[in-house]
Amino acid sequence: MSGGGSSLFSGFRVLGLYSNHVPHALRYHKKHREFYLVTAVGKCFHAYNVNRLGIVAISNSLSDDITCVTADRMLVFTAAGRLISAFARNKEVVMRYHGHKQEVHLLLPLGDQLISADSGGDVIVWDVQGGDIYLRLQFDLNTFEVSAMMHPSTYLNKVLLGSSQGALQLWNIKTSKLLFTFPGWSSGVTVLQQSPAVDVVGIGTAAGRIIIHNIRMDETLMSFTQDWGPVNSLAFRTDGPPIVASGSPQGHIAFWDLERRQLVTQQRHAHSTAVAGATFLHGEPLLVTNGADNAIKVWIFDQEGGGARLLRSRQGHSAPPTTIHHHGSDGKNILSAGQDGTLQSFSIVHERFNKNLGHGSINKRKEQKKKKGLLYEELRLPSITAFSSADARQSDWDGIVACHRGRPAATTWNYQRCTMGIHHLQPPSPCRDAIAMAVDITSCGNFVVIGSSTGRLDVYNLQSGQHRGCYGDDDKAHSGSVRGVATDTLNQLTTSVGSDWLLKFWRFKTRKQEEQLELNAAPASLMLHRDSGMLALALDDFTLLVVDIETRRVVRKFAGHHGNINDMTFSPDGRWLVTAAMDCTIRTWDIPSGCLVDCFLVSMAPVGVSMSPTGDFLATAHVDSLGIYLWTNKSLCGPVGLRPLPADYLPTVETLPGVKADESEKEVTSEEAEDAYRSADQLGAELVTLSLQPESRWKSLLHLDDIKKRNKPVAPPAAPAAAPFFLPTLPGLTPRFTLPTASEEETQSKVLSWGSLSQSSEFSSALESALESRSFDRPVSLLKDCGPAALSVELTCLTSEEGGASHLLLAFILMIDSMLASGRDFELAHAYLALFLKVG
Repeated sequence: MSGGGSSLFSGFRVLGLYSNHVPHALRYHKKHREFYLVTAVGKCFHAYNVNRLGIVAISNSLSDDITCVTADRMLVFTAAGRLISAFARNKEVVMRYHGHKQEVHLLLPLGDQLISADSGGDVIVWDVQGGDIYLRLQFDLNTFEVSAMMHPSTYLNKVLLGSSQGALQLWNIKTSKLLFTFPGWSSGVTVLQQSPAVDVVGIGTAAGRIIIHNIRMDETLMSFTQDWGPVNSLAFRTDGPPIVASGSPQGHIAFWDLERRQLVTQQRHAHSTAVAGATFLHGEPLLVTNGADNAIKVWIFDQEGGGARLLRSRQGHSAPPTTIHHHGSDGKNILSAGQDGTLQSFSIVHERFNKNLGHGSINKRKEQKKKKGLLYEELRLPSITAFSSADARQSDWDGIVACHRGRPAATTWNYQRCTMGIHHLQPPSPCRDAIAMAVDITSCGNFVVIGSSTGRLDVYNLQSGQHRGCYGDDDKAHSGSVRGVATDTLNQLTTSVGSDWLLKFWRFKTRKQEEQLELNAAPASLMLHRDSGMLALALDDFTLLVVDIETRRVVRKFAGHHGNINDMTFSPDGRWLVTAAMDCTIRTWDIPSGCLVDCFLVSMAPVGVSMSPTGDFLATAHVDSLGIYLWTNKSLCGPVGLRPLPADYLPTVETLPGVKADESEKEVTSEEAEDAYRSADQLGAELVTLSLQPESRWKSLLHLDDIKKRNKPVAPPAAPAAAPFFLPTLPGLTPRFTLPTASEEETQSKVLSWGSLSQSSEFSSALESALESRSFDRPVSLLKDCGPAALSVELTCLTSEEGGASHLLLAFILMIDSMLASGRDFELAHAYLALFLKVG
């Protein structure tokens, strides 16, 4: 059975996506007097204001990933594959430019034209408004492969092209003439940038050279060389000091003084990956950079010696997150551990509340010596595989404990100080091959239980970091690796599962085993809902078990996944269990009924899932994606009809949040329209069905007289005397207006003739027709459209005193009888009948 999308969750937004390898675009809004930053994120782009780095808009998605982005005063231009799109208001596509046969990698707006270059050697000049091709230039890739473009300042209709072979060409795009060819510097040109001085251009090469060249005189003024490889970006400072900044593939930025012709300072590790783009704000000491490490940074130059410091930034994971959990009871913050080794907190309220807890280090004291020769990477801890957090005592000591890949010791982290803690938790006599695998902090925030690959289960005090004991005989809780551990609300019970296929129950204080359950397969993970006492186990055979920790018995078993179950989470009330697996499905199981109630597919396999403590959002993390995706819980917004899904249910793919399709590309097929679920008008003949009319339409029908009396005006409205356009005057020297005569007023009778009242209404006509056909759907629908006052008038007109007839009264009674017999619009039938009896 094929189904639709999710009936329980709907995509809301994505957190933690800011930038990729595509250089940013900077634009100035004259009306707002503010700079705006545009960065590409997959198939769409984000717009930020530079003053606060707050997100302003998210564009609609394109069919392919964006490879280039640029902007002018009004529009944002993007290239995705061979298609160029123009966006208005940072949102919707207003123009598409078709004509390239290869992938477009360079864009340059120039007045009313847009210049684009593709990887096949074609350079096209477009008319921005009409979308027509103004000029097409073709280059031989073997002799001149276009790698950079720039418009020299004050050079009308001129474009400077740089090639990967090293040569430069100056073209007039209006006359289609090659004006001059620069031989180059025997190295490919990677970037071209206009300097504040006219005729002077900055050129970056693949060999790491920065050349300041006068293109009018064809004279090289000066050159620098950076030791970090090719020049990725160039930016000239325009607020006074003659400084040029160059970016490198290693993430370093060098600042060169053009007057003294030397290196002023350098900003090492500005980005953890290559610097994609760097731009100085015009007339301000601010440098904006972005990189493939998913970071946007604004640097300010206010240090002694011309150095820069980080002013503000927006940074997410540079590698996909692997584990996510909500932190705190308000559900506003999500802790995320990524493959890049960092631990970060993302706020669903605003990005300014995001926190970066940083990268773990082996020893903080050794970290302080990294400037004396130790490599930075040697001091870093590997990525986090599992962590647990508690906010009960986080203001007093560390409230987060994390396990690292291949490390025997677990680390502590402080959420409020946004730093790594002071404790490394490991047993007094650690085994050489032991690796911390599972961790859980007690609800009081005083203790933490850590399971290792050797089967040890140790308890530590979080305040002091001291070892308080271990579970099991011979210091071994399981004969295999510990796969999961959990403690209950009152610190009475500890549960653990291991690769020995055993689920064990321990007394927390005495650390003695009370009972154990033998499982049918090796467990992969464990999740405890402390309020309800339900323990969920994910097994390696793709099944799920729910165990009641009070009775120590398996109460539910779920099967349906076709891949490893990566993560699971409970709803706040413990009714639903949401699981995510490698089969790209996210399933919701109803524990009381033991049924699957919701299932949907995603384009990328989910690796982490977490339901907020308030139940309003579901957060997911996916393979090869740097963001955290939020899904809204529809059941909090209105009634959601959840029904058990059959075993052969085939879910459909749900679009990930934050990926908005362009409205012009949306098409709904007839098959999708037919597959949409429609509720039946009548569930059963023995049941009654209420109408969808609001209560104000039928509840006040018997009280219309009281309502009219209450709303009766104190005095009748006085109509103004009608005056002609040209007021008549009497002849004479003194201008006087003519007064209307009494006879004219008396001739204007206000009594209507009987013929105007003898016409029957549409409802009366429909009743007469229904009396013959015995189908009363038409008059019922007419009454539904009437308000209380109009409905009272219609029923009054059926009586003989108001011009009605006895056959109309009979037809109305038959209409009410048919409504009651069918069981539909039950409350309306009673209200109409009560009003009819009162009027008659």
